[in-house]
Amino acid sequence: MKTLQILPVLVLLITTSLCVAEVTTEPVTYTHDDVELEGYLATPEGEAKGAVLVVHEWWGLNDYAKMRARMLAELGYVAFAVDMYGKGKVTDSPEQAGQWAGTVAGDREMYRARAIAGLEAFKATGKIIDGMKIAAIGYCFGGTTVTELAYSGTELAGVISFHGNPKAPLEEDDNITAAILFCHGDADPLVPDEVINTATDGLDAKGVDWQLIRYSGAKHAFSNPKADTYGLAPVAYDEKADKRSWAQMRVFLDEVLAPQ
Repeated sequence: MKTLQILPVLVLLITTSLCVAEVTTEPVTYTHDDVELEGYLATPEGEAKGAVLVVHEWWGLNDYAKMRARMLAELGYVAFAVDMYGKGKVTDSPEQAGQWAGTVAGDREMYRARAIAGLEAFKATGKIIDGMKIAAIGYCFGGTTVTELAYSGTELAGVISFHGNPKAPLEEDDNITAAILFCHGDADPLVPDEVINTATDGLDAKGVDWQLIRYSGAKHAFSNPKADTYGLAPVAYDEKADKRSWAQMRVFLDEVLAPQ
C-alpha cells in the first residue's frame, strides 16, 4: 500500500518536470523618443503557445521582472520584459523609482506610447509567429502600464494587472479589445477600493470583459519575494497570494491565448 501511495506523487513530479520548457534569454535593445531601452527576451524550446509582454515594477527592469519572463517561457510562452525607463535604469530607492515612474506615467499619451514601443520591439524579434496571440502582464507600476496598453486599443488578447493602480479609461478609449484581470491585495493601502471601483465602473461603461480577484490580507507588491526588504509599510510579500495569483494567471492565459 505504501508503494501505491507514493507512485502518484512520483508520476506528478515526473510529469511536472517534463512540462518545463528549456529557455534561452537575450537582451534586446530598442529606442523610443530618443531614449535607448533594453528589454529581456525569454524563449522556450520549440514552438511557443503564445506571447506575453511583461512590465516591471517602479524599480525598473530588474531581476524580478526578468525572472517572471523566464517563468513564462518555462510554461511554453515566448516572453518579453520591456524597459519603461531607459537602459540600465534600475534602483532600490523609492525616491528614485518614484521620480522615474512619475516622469513616464505623468504624460498619459507618452506612457502608452512607451509601452507600445516595447510591444513593437517584441514583435520585431521575430519570435511572434503569424496567428500567435499576445497578452501582457505587469506588476505595480507595470500593472497600471498594461491596463493603459489595453485602453490604447492595441491588439492584445488580454492583460493581467498584479497589484497595479489602475485608472478608468478615457472617454475616447472606445477600442478596448483585451480582456482584463486584476489581481488585487485586499489590504493594499496604496490602492483603495474607490480606485478599483472607479476603474471597473469605467470599464463597464465601455463594455470591457474584466475580472477582479482580491486576496485577503495581501498588501501592495504581494507577489514580490523581495518586497519586505524595501522597508515600506504599505508593501509586503504574501506567499499565498503570490501562488494563487500566478495560478489564476495561468488559467486566464490558457483562455485568452487559445488558438482560434
